[in-house]
Amino acid sequence: MTYEEHLDEVTTLITEKYDVEDDAAIAMVMRAQADGYFSGHDDDPSVCTLERAHHDARTVFKQYK
Repeated sequence: MTYEEHLDEVTTLITEKYDVEDDAAIAMVMRAQADGYFSGHDDDPSVCTLERAHHDARTVFKQYK
């Protein structure tokens, strides 16, 4: 998946796994992105997998809730 698709998937997983509203999940992902959490993902698209999206959703939720 592309970098943008990965971010969308992470956002979707946060809403589904943690019962978070869309706006709150988007804000978490945007804050993580602003902090550089996803910088390696943009440089290496092979990192953008469904398995990694699950990991990133868990990490972003824990750090940015």
